[in-house]
Amino acid sequence: QVQLVESGGGSVQSGGSLRLSCAASGDTASTHYMGWFRQAPGNKREGVASITGDGREIYADSVKGRFAISQDNAKNTLYLQMNSLKPEDTAMYYCAAGPPGLRLETLLPEWYKYWGQGTQVTVSS
Repeated sequence: QVQLVESGGGSVQSGGSLRLSCAASGDTASTHYMGWFRQAPGNKREGVASITGDGREIYADSVKGRFAISQDNAKNTLYLQMNSLKPEDTAMYYCAAGPPGLRLETLLPEWYKYWGQGTQVTVSS
């Protein structure tokens, strides 16, 4: 089992920045990829960014050039640096980890097994 706890959300004006953190605990060595997802009211959960254990990254087109995913393996922490935020970035943001043993580069939520409780990001115009 892997437990994930997000932090760092908040309210910011358009053009501002936030950094989200996701602290992982439990059997973290068994998972080989992690990602950030977001869900706005009435919308489906969508993948934002993903990173593999060896550092390969993928991003949704809507955030390329503005968001950056990173990980600190020594601290078992995943980050999402969000710059040039827009009102359409407003959503609940979730951290997720893949199932034990599987290696993938994907933004599809169905390929993730462990999920945090989420942290709210609100961007005002």
